Amino acid sequence: MTPLRPMHCCFNRGDSVPGGDTERGGGEELGSAMMGRTTALSGRGEGLRGLALPASNDFTDGGLRAWLVVAGASLTLLPSFGLITAIGTLQDHWTQYQLQQYMTRDISWISGLLFYIWLAASLVIGPWFDRHGPRWLMLCGSVGFVLMHLLLAECSLYWQLMLACSLIGGFSGAMLSTTALATVALWFEERRGFAQGIAMAGSSLGGLLIPMILRITFPKYGYAWSMRILALMTAMCLAIGNLLVRGRHKAHPGAIISFHMFRSLPVALFAASVVGLEMVLFLAQVLLPTYATLQPAYPPDTSFYVLAVCNGASCLGRLGPGYASDKLGRFNTLLAMILFTLVSTAAAWLPFGHTSLGALYAFSALFGFGTGSWMALIPACIGQLCPPGEFGRYYGGIYFLASFATLVGVPMGGALLESVSGMAMIGLCCGVLGVSLGLFLLSRWALLGRRWVLWERV
Repeated sequence: MTPLRPMHCCFNRGDSVPGGDTERGGGEELGSAMMGRTTALSGRGEGLRGLALPASNDFTDGGLRAWLVVAGASLTLLPSFGLITAIGTLQDHWTQYQLQQYMTRDISWISGLLFYIWLAASLVIGPWFDRHGPRWLMLCGSVGFVLMHLLLAECSLYWQLMLACSLIGGFSGAMLSTTALATVALWFEERRGFAQGIAMAGSSLGGLLIPMILRITFPKYGYAWSMRILALMTAMCLAIGNLLVRGRHKAHPGAIISFHMFRSLPVALFAASVVGLEMVLFLAQVLLPTYATLQPAYPPDTSFYVLAVCNGASCLGRLGPGYASDKLGRFNTLLAMILFTLVSTAAAWLPFGHTSLGALYAFSALFGFGTGSWMALIPACIGQLCPPGEFGRYYGGIYFLASFATLVGVPMGGALLESVSGMAMIGLCCGVLGVSLGLFLLSRWALLGRRWVLWERV
């Protein structure tokens, strides 16, 4: 069997690369070797232009300061992205109490708009990060996110929940998540998949803890005090996160909002694939608890526990595949995990989710493991596609496109779940996953110089 050959980075010829020293002090020999490798590969097509990282990169890929940044990013993502992964618990509560007079598809617009703003705001926040670093974004996002929880404690009307959760939560959450992930990308290159996986494991832990906390506090203290308890937990995590998350590169004054990265075929196809992946991810995270609640044969607590199982398994999905991606290639690993999730959804949730509680829990674990790996590997792949110092702009542009899918996908899934059947919603997930898998295969093909090569580390 031919060994996997490493391929590290793809970016456009017009992109600027900041100066610096050779990574790990390799000096002229390493720089010459990398340049020679790039020249040898350059004739294979567009996807290979500039594949080798320039000698100007000086990622630390470790050390106390770098791992403290990862720890801070993980604590930042615990309450922020953790809320995203646990939002289905809140929506299920709103459906039964504050907004019981509304239909599921109407309530789904609250979370749908939250996801849209969260992802779309990255278009502005990413370039701002590239220009100014993480400090003020972290501070403003932290204040806004704690404020959102305090306001949610006072909300009882539809428009109030829309304003507090969707608008304030969306913008402040985007500041926190984009900054945390972009900062980790500044410190790691060879071990970026594992580092991003550890950082994103914080969101899985949050997605596991938040439903369990609400499960205990809702009946004991009521909705309002449950939100205040979450606000306190959020403030503690974000305070430590602000102390630990630090940038390391000089600002890039040329970083502006731009879509020119989509002129690269690998980037354009990758972005199109991410649109579908994010739609399925958020649709399932929001509607899985409601799906469980609507099954008359299942206990009332099922909605809490399926989400907890999903998020617990996603923590393993962010760590294991993230570590493997640094050895096997990030695109290769993500491809395998998309296929794994598609097979799990079609084989477990579609035929057995409504008839067997055990099958629903098994699917929740498999789906959580698969989608958890996406959360770690997508940012790692973006870092592989972009020039050093422009992660924020590429991340923001790609997730801006993905935001439109979440805006329509979650309400569409809610309408199918309520008006047609759970099978229709699951069928939608399978169809979108299949299209995303095909687009991702094409992205890998373009990155390899429009060649179908299996044993290539990319």
